[in-house]
Amino acid sequence: MRVELIDLAFSRDAFVLRGSGAFDEGVHLVSGPVGSGKSTLALLLAGLLWPERGDIRRHGVLTTQLLLQFPEYHITSSTVAGEAASWGLLPEDVLALAELSGRAEDDPFHLSRGELKRLTLACALLRDPDLLLLDEPFSSLDCTAKRKACGMLEEREAGITIIFSHERAVLPRVDAIWEIEEGVLAARGSVPDAIPSWRHAPPYLRYALEQGARPANIRLSDAREALCRTRG
Repeated sequence: MRVELIDLAFSRDAFVLRGSGAFDEGVHLVSGPVGSGKSTLALLLAGLLWPERGDIRRHGVLTTQLLLQFPEYHITSSTVAGEAASWGLLPEDVLALAELSGRAEDDPFHLSRGELKRLTLACALLRDPDLLLLDEPFSSLDCTAKRKACGMLEEREAGITIIFSHERAVLPRVDAIWEIEEGVLAARGSVPDAIPSWRHAPPYLRYALEQGARPANIRLSDAREALCRTRG
């Protein structure tokens, strides 16, 4: 499976987004500051926006799922169980994964923002699409829920997962890093080789690099392990 961006260009008023590159199977992180165009790129890759120039080509991708930053946008049912079923899933599976057992008959809008985020994340992951697009999947989650979400993303055995986020504390293991700066999508490359050139790297990774450590991936645990090896 592969998604190719060929001389893509999109603009709206003063905003312009450009980029080329290929997303292969694995987990990709697209980082950049708020307003840089991460959500716009997610919508383009999902086919909900169309580029003005260039092309987006999908190879071997039969199913696509976009999860938006604000979970309320996805809700269509009056109960948590009904919402899970609306995704074509068994409610009990979704509730267990989202840690919402016993809340099947609750109104989704009576859940906290974090609980609602866990619900939509569980639905998206259980659908297991070929192309999974996650716009700020860690927003509204506490640290424990973020770590669990990271673990679930790491367990995806196939397909293309693209995470659009400016999260700088809790991150999953990824295969490739991309950045959007000044309206241009840039491929930093495969991990770990891409880490030193990652301009929006979290402080803990920057610190590890400054100490001469070479983390194997982008998680806090990877930075700690690399520092221990260096100091040992």
